[in-house]
Amino acid sequence: MASVVSGLIIFPAIDLKAGQVVRLAAGDMDRATVYGDDPAAQARLFADAGASHLHVVDLDGAFAGESVNGGAVESIISAFPGQVQVGGGIRDRAGVDRWLALGVARVIIGTAALKDPEFVKSAARDLPGRIIVGVDARDGMVATEGWADVSDVRVEDLARRFEDAGVAALLFTDVGRDGLLKGCNVEATVALARSVAIPVIASGGVADLGDIHALRPHVASGIEGVITGRALYDGRLDLGEAIAAGAA
Repeated sequence: MASVVSGLIIFPAIDLKAGQVVRLAAGDMDRATVYGDDPAAQARLFADAGASHLHVVDLDGAFAGESVNGGAVESIISAFPGQVQVGGGIRDRAGVDRWLALGVARVIIGTAALKDPEFVKSAARDLPGRIIVGVDARDGMVATEGWADVSDVRVEDLARRFEDAGVAALLFTDVGRDGLLKGCNVEATVALARSVAIPVIASGGVADLGDIHALRPHVASGIEGVITGRALYDGRLDLGEAIAAGAA
């Protein structure tokens, strides 16, 4: 079981496509809703609402395998006074080092965690507390390449490969729920947290404050935080209330 933390961290999400703030439905790039064209302004709004952490994804980068929205991410880092974690297309050490040099607190590695685990383990050993492994799932199986491909590896099996590797956290996303406001898959997230000694961040499907209340009791099981995007943008979830509920 992962170490206990004091509260549930709320990570508001900024997903980037062609420099715009968007949300996808179930990870489908053709089902994107645009919420704004000024990522830095969105980051400031989240900071003003009390956010201390921010989750940023270069969606184009996740498919391209390299940074595409780098300029937008840099503007977010400059605008947000708290900790920023970034994912999307980070497949080698140069990509990791580039983001960290720009001031990113933690980088998220997904596809490479399955396809090149030794690179991820090496980075985690060299950079303690800075590497998050993205564990994206469709029906319990690991999805890669911006969720376009589904492997034959089970989520728990991938996660266990990184036990004792020094990764900061696992980011578990139920792809089938992401952006659809179906509610977070609390059961699967908690099961993953209990199966490994690595903190887990929940993601995918957060609909309202009820999801925060459902996850908060499981901090002791290793749930570090939760990512929320569309519920914030659609006004279904108030960020200030979510942060307060996570800390309670």
